[in-house]
Amino acid sequence: MLKTTNDESVIVDRTKSKALILTALMIAASVTAAVVIPERSQNVRRANIGLESIVPKRFGDWRIDENVLPILPPPDVEAKVKQIYDEILARTYINGAGERVMLSIAYGGDQTGRLRVHRPESCYSAQGFLVKKIAQQDLQLADRTVPVKRLHAILGSRHEPITYWIRVGDAAVTGLVGQRLVQLKFGLTGDVPDGLIFRVSSLGRDAQREFDLQDRFVKDLVGVLNDEQTARLVGAGRAKPRS
Repeated sequence: MLKTTNDESVIVDRTKSKALILTALMIAASVTAAVVIPERSQNVRRANIGLESIVPKRFGDWRIDENVLPILPPPDVEAKVKQIYDEILARTYINGAGERVMLSIAYGGDQTGRLRVHRPESCYSAQGFLVKKIAQQDLQLADRTVPVKRLHAILGSRHEPITYWIRVGDAAVTGLVGQRLVQLKFGLTGDVPDGLIFRVSSLGRDAQREFDLQDRFVKDLVGVLNDEQTARLVGAGRAKPRS
C-alpha cells in the first residue's frame, strides 16, 4: 500500500509540473507577443495568397455545388472576422456519388497575439450548436503529416462532423499551446507570421463515415496542388516516416 501511495504522489507531482510548464510557456508567448512584436506593416510576409486561384473549382471527382453553402457566422461576428482575415473562401463540393463536403478557408497575414484564427468550437457554439470534441489525429497528406482536430456539431436534427487544422507560419497546429509556441518563436525572431484555418465538414450522424469522406476530399485536393500551393495551405508539416 505504501508503494502505491508513493507512486501516486510521483504521478501527481509530474502532472503538476507539466501543467506549470505549459502555463509558463503560454504566459511567455503572450508577454512576448505584447512586447517584441513589430508593427504589422514592417514584417507581414503577404497581404493575400490567392485562395480562389489555389483551390480549383473542379478536381478529381469533385466539383462546386452552388446549391449548398457552408455555415457562416452571424453578421456581427462575420464583420469582426473580415477585420481579422485578409481572405475567406467558402465552397461546397459534390462528387459523382452525390456526397457533399463543405470547405472553408480563412487566411490572415498577421497571426500574432493581436490577430488569431477563430476556432470552429467557438464559431459553431456561438450559433447554438452543441460541439463535441471527438479526437486529435494525424492526417497523411502527400509527404506531410498534418495534425487535425475532429469535432461533431449538433443543432436539432443537423449533425455536422468537422475536421480542421490551423497553419501559423510554416507549422500546422490544432491546440492553443502549439499555436502560442509558434507565435513565440516568430516573436523572438522579430517576424510576423501569417496563418490560416482550413476546415471541412459534411452532414451525417455517422461521424466516422463523414471523417473518412472528408479525408478523401482533402487528399484529392492536395493531390492536384503543387508543392508551393500545398505549403500555403498545410505548412511544412512533419516528414513522412521511412518504411
